[in-house]
Amino acid sequence: MKLRRNLFPTSAGRTLHRMSRYKRLYVIAVAVFLLDQVTKTWIYFAVAFATDRIEVIPGFFYIVHWGNTGAAWGILQGMSYWLALLAVIALAAIFKLRHHLSLRTPAAQTCFGFLCGGIVGNLVDRIVHGYVIDFLDLRFGQFAWPAFNVADSAICIGVGLYIFYSFVKPEKLDPPHP
Repeated sequence: MKLRRNLFPTSAGRTLHRMSRYKRLYVIAVAVFLLDQVTKTWIYFAVAFATDRIEVIPGFFYIVHWGNTGAAWGILQGMSYWLALLAVIALAAIFKLRHHLSLRTPAAQTCFGFLCGGIVGNLVDRIVHGYVIDFLDLRFGQFAWPAFNVADSAICIGVGLYIFYSFVKPEKLDPPHP
């Protein structure tokens, strides 16, 4: 009698095994998504839309409740549903191109974990509210930085890390050898 040593004998088990290769990406994406949605839920219920402003650091940092139907810095205003479709396409492209993006490397998983968590966080807002909830408001004298949220920050961190690894430490994005 031959003993099978396959830990994942079913097709569902094999799928779980393949998914486990991207564990870091999933953990970071879920953590970003949850932090984003928890903070936005708090803002949604605790801060009046477009009227309240909570002063955290006088003259510099405020908590607000604004809705953005556009993209970064308010461009493409009123295009929330098209931007939601673009988010779905971006997530599908990341999934489809995962081998070309070296998503088996820890560095790439970290970058894309932040990126995907942020994309999904803002996508959920667009579907649920029709706009993205922005609440972090920074001011520098007379200059006001466009309000943003945890998902926006995570997207910027993910892209920034990917650029860093691409140019400064490209060996971190090299796929592991079998």
